[in-house]
Amino acid sequence: MRATAPGPGGGTIDVDDERLAPLRARVPAAAGPPARLAFAAVHVVMRPGYAAVAHALDRPGHPDEIAEWLDLEATMALRRHVDAQGLGVAEAMDTAQRFALGWHNARRLIEACGALALRHGFIAGAGADHIAAVRGATDLVDAVVYQVHAIQAAGGMAILLPLPWLAQQRASPAEYVAVYRAIIAQCDGPLFVHWLGPMFQPQLEGYFPGDSFDAVMALAPDKVRGCKLSLLDADLERRVRRTLLPREQIVLTGDDWHFADLIAGDAPAITGRTRIGAHDVALGDFSHALLGVLDGVAVPAGLALRLLAAGDGEGFRAVMRPCERYGRVVFEPPTSAYKAGLAFTAWLNGLQEDYQLVNHEERARDREHYLRVAAAAAECGALRDAATAAKRLRAFAGEAR
Repeated sequence: MRATAPGPGGGTIDVDDERLAPLRARVPAAAGPPARLAFAAVHVVMRPGYAAVAHALDRPGHPDEIAEWLDLEATMALRRHVDAQGLGVAEAMDTAQRFALGWHNARRLIEACGALALRHGFIAGAGADHIAAVRGATDLVDAVVYQVHAIQAAGGMAILLPLPWLAQQRASPAEYVAVYRAIIAQCDGPLFVHWLGPMFQPQLEGYFPGDSFDAVMALAPDKVRGCKLSLLDADLERRVRRTLLPREQIVLTGDDWHFADLIAGDAPAITGRTRIGAHDVALGDFSHALLGVLDGVAVPAGLALRLLAAGDGEGFRAVMRPCERYGRVVFEPPTSAYKAGLAFTAWLNGLQEDYQLVNHEERARDREHYLRVAAAAAECGALRDAATAAKRLRAFAGEAR
């Protein structure tokens, strides 16, 4: 059905939950093997009573306090929703406000996600945030190894999160390589390496100095099966994936601004396949995906990937380009507040009772931003129930005046 709702700049939004129907009709009944591996980094849901809790970005709550307000049932329902669209889940990442939650809560999410036995599996971030202080490289290595083992015990694949201590110490390229070598030596694969840019975490300015990233990726390709790049640098990503391809390593794009072309690839032909954990993974001059934006656009993105698997590159782009426009709105400056748009989209879809975030990060965005998010979500077909979305938008517009 179609419905009209308040839009940005005093305009209106045309919400049509059948927008994608003509493209769905192009997907063959017998699906072929997946063309890309894709994980959605999914946010967490807070219970409605959290509205009365005086946490804020500049006055953050203690993780134990936050834990009392985490709605684990609704949070896991979001993971099941993503899995139903054909996407894997990326758990306990920045999208889930990992470092505000703390390791205790992150592990709770990881183990609950593992218990879901998701058809498309999950990957989770391993860092060092369960120790009070890093006194040296040995502490850092031991902490990351501990978290990798916890993730794997829960049934997930581990991605090695950036380690801010290295940037704070202004470690040399050789020191970066030594730390990663020690971690990899004590862990089983598959492992992924995450390179996150300072636009997401300012303390990571200068991460992977010199040629340290290339050296780390070359250490043990049988264990380190790929990387996630969150640098918003499409040209660098293309260079990296061409370097990795001969070793059957892959790039999981984290570029929420340019992902459509990066996933489609410059030479989209599949040149081979490899096994990464439980996944049969295509190889070629293209990127796979681990993206926060997929949280908000799981329905159209899942369709786009099915079209790509059927060889319908035109259909893939027709679906994904509007999703990319949605991503550019959600991730507009301040980029770190992108979780707000994802939670707002889930609320419009009836997947949660409100759109609160940990430490009330939703307050970092204003009314017009949220209306732009809604308009972009409607355009890309991410709003699955026009009546619910329009009703909630009308309530939001009335309350936000």
